Amino acid sequence: MARTLSAPVTVAFDYTRSTGPVLGRFLTGLRDGVVVGARTSSGTVVVPPPEYDPVTHQQTTDFVEVSPVGTVTSWSWVPEPVKGQPLDRPFAFALVTLDGADTPMLHAVDVASATDMSTGMRVQVRWAADRVGAMTDIEAFVPLREDAPAAPSPVGTEQAAPITGVVTPVSLDYTYAASPEESAFYRGLAEGRIVGQRCPACHKVYVPPRSACPSDGQPTSEEVELSHEGTVTTFCVVNVPFMGQKITPPYVSAYVLLDGADIAFLHLILDIPADEVRMGMRVKAVWKPEDEWGTTIENISHFSPTGDPDADYETYKNHL
Repeated sequence: MARTLSAPVTVAFDYTRSTGPVLGRFLTGLRDGVVVGARTSSGTVVVPPPEYDPVTHQQTTDFVEVSPVGTVTSWSWVPEPVKGQPLDRPFAFALVTLDGADTPMLHAVDVASATDMSTGMRVQVRWAADRVGAMTDIEAFVPLREDAPAAPSPVGTEQAAPITGVVTPVSLDYTYAASPEESAFYRGLAEGRIVGQRCPACHKVYVPPRSACPSDGQPTSEEVELSHEGTVTTFCVVNVPFMGQKITPPYVSAYVLLDGADIAFLHLILDIPADEVRMGMRVKAVWKPEDEWGTTIENISHFSPTGDPDADYETYKNHL
């Protein structure tokens, strides 16, 4: 039996949000080389500042600049940093209470080894060379030196506007393991074939294949090679550009019901103006050059109109 396929997958996007007046004040301070906290109704100075007072629930308005020097209250050693962490070498995550603050903040401490860390040690901010108004403007904390450097120079006037929004990259890396049926599908694509699976009970054909029929739960056991032609059942016109987009809008993403299949699958419809795509239109797979094929659905570049008459609605009405 052929082994199942697997592949690394990354899901990523940039999360954009407005900061509001409180977090915006904190991030503006970081950009300008100062740490800003807020005094609550109880008199406690909190860093970073909370947007609302935890007792009165009123918006925070009393801002306080605190020292870039503080004390480690607890810590944990990171011997093997992973992607996206503050440093690419072993470091400590620590809770640091800055002088003038009553609560600790979480950040990295850059030391050579865990033996250099201790609860109660004094540390200071190491500022990033290029500050933009983000938590990473504090590159890390380092052990306090007697000859601590002076505070960094403020940013130039061209950057002096308050920080009102941030863009945070969000990323998830994982390994996708295909089922035996899916593996057969992807291997078929590498050979220029479109392969589905038939349910032995209801005889429905699924592409991409399913390990079990969703209608009756029976394992799909029979491999079926399908036509490269089919019918557009439903579709949408993509008009909005987005980061990483490979095709200039407008273009069409559609569900295509291949001849002989009982479920439609999603792909691109090209070689026709977007406003001329329609339900029932007959289309065919357009394959990339064979030397570009892999075990991926991207071997099919897109679907293109065949020029044949549209399919009758009755033939695909149950597949919308």
